[in-house]
Amino acid sequence: MSRRKTERLLNLVICLLATRRPLSAEQIRQAVPGYDRDGDEAFQRMFERDKNELREIGIPIDVVRDPWEDEPGYRIERQSYELPEITLEPDEAAVLGLAAQVWQRASLAEAASGALLKLRAGGVSTDQPVGTGALELRVDTRDPAFPALWDAVRDRRVVRFDYRGAGSESVRSRTVEPWGVVSRRGRWYLAGFDRGRDAPRAFRLSRITGQVATVGRPGVVEVPEGVDLKAMVGFPDEPAEERVAVVRVRQGTCEGLRQLSTALHAGDDGWDEAELVFSDPERLAGWMASLGADVEVVQPPDAREAVICRLKGAVA
Repeated sequence: MSRRKTERLLNLVICLLATRRPLSAEQIRQAVPGYDRDGDEAFQRMFERDKNELREIGIPIDVVRDPWEDEPGYRIERQSYELPEITLEPDEAAVLGLAAQVWQRASLAEAASGALLKLRAGGVSTDQPVGTGALELRVDTRDPAFPALWDAVRDRRVVRFDYRGAGSESVRSRTVEPWGVVSRRGRWYLAGFDRGRDAPRAFRLSRITGQVATVGRPGVVEVPEGVDLKAMVGFPDEPAEERVAVVRVRQGTCEGLRQLSTALHAGDDGWDEAELVFSDPERLAGWMASLGADVEVVQPPDAREAVICRLKGAVA
């Protein structure tokens, strides 16, 4: 199912749950994003398909015929929609708790909120709780590549992107059959089959540069049976090599950094220059960003850029 259709169906459910009175088809058409505003026949066909699909998955849509109205109204009774009381075992509750920590907001929440705003603007009374916290389900990650890769995994579609390997400043194009997106130790990875290397590989999302492009049609990627995505993420696609970072340090500060430096050169402008051995630009960036205005990474460019991204994220 496409993301657009998924959003439209979710918005329709929210709309019919939130309203306090049955809504006509025209009111639904105006309130729910995704419906055709021009063609009456196209809307009727789409609306009928959506109602049937929701009913097939067990969502009860009631048709209410008011003798004073020309057209029937539609709604979802909350009592019929809500699940009965659920009892969870301790391990099941723990899993849900972990999931709640990961999924903090919803990529569908914006469209859902828009549907409720349109309902209220059109004079339709809605219940406030619908469409709020319970529907906020978006993975919290600052990696720009995440949404496109998540969609590609869902749609089983090949992707292409530029990737900077660990311990290297060179960027190469990769064509990958995505199997899954996995979090490990606070970092997100794409696990899949690298067509260029003809082997399974894992890619850290923070090392993907530029836009992620899709290749070919949806549905072509087959995930091997029994594949362990977390095990794939346990080892990177390339071994990390140690490099040297050149860092300017404000005099009289960062004693710990000075102790760990392999070389330290005094300056006459209030700053000293330190050399640090590192293998992971992201880890180095986290350390340097925590020191604030007392340090400035000069070289190499990828480590410097990683620090800038961290600081921009903090400002945002």
